[in-house]
Amino acid sequence: MLFEELTEKILEASFEVSRELGAGFLESVYKKLCSSLCAKKV
Repeated sequence: MLFEELTEKILEASFEVSRELGAGFLESVYKKLCSSLCAKKV
């Protein structure tokens, strides 16, 4: 169950980053923002 909750939070953060930024950035930009959002949600 722990991994399911963590996976859900990671996916939510990934989709939020994708919606906000759109396409065209380097992977490092998406990774940094996604990490930040995941830290806030956990």
